[in-house]
Amino acid sequence: MRFLCKFSGLVCASAVAAGMTAMLPADVNAQVQAAAPGQTCSCPPELYRLDQPLRHLAQRIAARQPVTVVTIGSSSTAGAGASSSAASYPSRLEEELKARFPNLPVKVVNRGVNGEEMAEMLARFDSAVVAERPDLVLWQLGTNSVLRDHNLESAEPLIHDGILRLKALGVDVVLMDLQFAPRVLAKPEAERMVRLISAAAKADNVSVFHRFVVMRHWRQVQSIPFDTFVSPDGLHMNDWSYGCVAKLFAAAIADAATRATAVAAAPHASIGHASSAP
Repeated sequence: MRFLCKFSGLVCASAVAAGMTAMLPADVNAQVQAAAPGQTCSCPPELYRLDQPLRHLAQRIAARQPVTVVTIGSSSTAGAGASSSAASYPSRLEEELKARFPNLPVKVVNRGVNGEEMAEMLARFDSAVVAERPDLVLWQLGTNSVLRDHNLESAEPLIHDGILRLKALGVDVVLMDLQFAPRVLAKPEAERMVRLISAAAKADNVSVFHRFVVMRHWRQVQSIPFDTFVSPDGLHMNDWSYGCVAKLFAAAIADAATRATAVAAAPHASIGHASSAP
């Protein structure tokens, strides 16, 4: 899969076809290959496409301004299950985005904390997110509430509150839902939480990176064994799955920023055609 996008003369080409792992440090490369030898990272684009264009990010790219992405969440943002911090999804995402936008300073800040739930994340939004002055916020949520059998009735208002607080910053927001892993699937409310996150995002006009659907595709359609992309604890991801999620997420982000630019340019194109008419 290859993406090509243009922002006011800035050309950014996906390095997926060229082999993104070559852009990573040798030690991380070895870790990823060891986690799933010979396994290819793939998934139909419609499963990870972001519904909403990333308008703020597109403006930053068009102006060739530095981009800061803040990832906030729990252990699967912090990197539990990875062999090193360099193999966590935020670290890998930074490498993927830098490869896609080679002439643009890109920083991905990891603000994941093991074991946290939504209320705890909201409590540190100011220090963990706002203080970084982000252009894009990726909020991973929901898993720990399900694992601890909490009543999900309280989750919906927390999600809405968090989205509204983030949107008030004038930045782009994307949610990431649960991982498709044995310990999550053992919980009866897992799929309900996935639906709840999607519904809240749709109501507030933000996108979801559907990690649950992507990982389910690996297992149920591609027949990849759980132990290829889930750590021995049956819950956390591993080097290969963190790397693959980062690759797909970067592709989705680039595509959504491209669509934002196309939407913004459309009215100007119409005006131009009208003014040139006889």
